[in-house]
Amino acid sequence: MEKIASFTVNHLTLLPGLYTSRKDRIGAETVTTFDLRLTAPNREPVMNTAEVHAIEHLGATFLRNEPVWKERVIYFGPMGCRTGFYLLLAGDLAAEDALPLVTDCFRFIRDYREEIPGASPRDCGNFLDMNLSMANYWADRYVQVLETATPDRLRYPE
Repeated sequence: MEKIASFTVNHLTLLPGLYTSRKDRIGAETVTTFDLRLTAPNREPVMNTAEVHAIEHLGATFLRNEPVWKERVIYFGPMGCRTGFYLLLAGDLAAEDALPLVTDCFRFIRDYREEIPGASPRDCGNFLDMNLSMANYWADRYVQVLETATPDRLRYPE
């Protein structure tokens, strides 16, 4: 079998940042997948499932309600390695295009202090596994990366 694209990224040199992971054509449309990397893989601690779950709920809620982008949001969810998230948007986009949206999303998560949307037994299959204060922490850390993003944080290392 061929190695899939995400396994060809050098995780030994990857830093927290926002990366264009892949672009897929579906008929006449392009779907762009973004790698929202919150931790340096294999060199920093990964996020625990409770904060990942809280970020997923808050991020998906923000993105699907954002007036300009909501119709282009296809998916927002965690990476299995717990070092970041994937965001899929309709359109042929670059990391610079998504940077303001992702920054606003993580500012929202950083500042959020209310009940987590969908955190109930009716709405979620694991509603007790949420940690809002750690979601706030990771979002704050990521916002600092995004607000000072240099080209090396927007392009995969060679």
